Amino acid sequence: MPTDEAKPKAGLEDVVAATSAICYLDGDRGVLAYFGYDIHDLARGASFEEVCYLLWHGRLPNRAELGDLQSQLAAERALSEPVLRLMKQLPASDGMDMLRTLTSALGQYDPQAGDNSPQANYRKAVRLTAQIASIVATYGRMKAGGGPIQPDPALGHAANFLYLLSGDRPSALATRAFDIALVLHADHELNASTFAARVAAATLTDLYSATVGAIGALKGPLHGGANADVMRLLIEIGQDAPAEKIDEAIRGKLARKVKIPGFGHRVYRTEDPRATHLRRMSKELGEKAGNTRWFEMSRRIETLATGEKKLHPNVDFYSASTYYTLGIDIDLFTPIFAVSRISGWTAHCLEQYANNRLIRPRTDYIGPQHPQPLQPLDQR
Repeated sequence: MPTDEAKPKAGLEDVVAATSAICYLDGDRGVLAYFGYDIHDLARGASFEEVCYLLWHGRLPNRAELGDLQSQLAAERALSEPVLRLMKQLPASDGMDMLRTLTSALGQYDPQAGDNSPQANYRKAVRLTAQIASIVATYGRMKAGGGPIQPDPALGHAANFLYLLSGDRPSALATRAFDIALVLHADHELNASTFAARVAAATLTDLYSATVGAIGALKGPLHGGANADVMRLLIEIGQDAPAEKIDEAIRGKLARKVKIPGFGHRVYRTEDPRATHLRRMSKELGEKAGNTRWFEMSRRIETLATGEKKLHPNVDFYSASTYYTLGIDIDLFTPIFAVSRISGWTAHCLEQYANNRLIRPRTDYIGPQHPQPLQPLDQR
């Protein structure tokens, strides 16, 4: 039995479980970087496609390399008829249930699904990134009563998502806001879904199966879904609620020790650096739409939570009002997390495949210490 000092922490908190060059976090200082590039610089100056290249190759692309990746994504973006047919046949369900099932189906229609060569896995990473976005956007469009449409090869990844969802070509501001959101969510070290993907990849299963495992972990309310809960809270309080009602609702929850969604983080002890950019995008989108109320409500809630309980917003808090102002249904909020994080999931899987060892931790056994006598069945 390990000593008290050697016993593992619940939830493997602060336990180093892998070596990786992909993502660096410093929770005390609020630092997030992909391959050494600070998230603030990437959010201000890089597109999601550039970040995908960075995560998969360990460096930013030059213009020709970026153009090549954009062409590869465009070539893989359209959904096949069997996948569209399956989407229509699935019973009404949660967006994450749909995404889990259809991602598994993608592997059924890929003749290279079982090929674990580096070249095949890279192609699958591109295909998954392109098609998961198309699946989520098309599902959202069909859920709203529209029919599936073909992606536009002239549009980038963020713009195509919004186009497939609404049928309208998005504004430059909407495209940039969504692109920034994708950049911010692309990777976050060994979070639950990424760890699930790496554990699966370490068995040398195929990339589709590893991704399905990650989606299953993301579906859990302790990982994904907080931004949807934030939006439900804002709607519950009411868009036209006076300041006093907002304060009363939040102070009441704090007094009852009810968790305010979108605040606090397992790693960060200061503001989540991703929240900085989403706060700004929420404000700018609200101003463009002529309705800043959701942003103003969010800002007031942040002021209360930070001032009275020293709670800082995480990436989910302002992504809620950002997505909602873009006209995105709440049921799509967590699937959109996967639209971005697929780039990080696949990057971690590619890294795992390249230097693989089966991930097989041990447990701290707390069961009976002595052999138990086996009683015959009729004497138990």
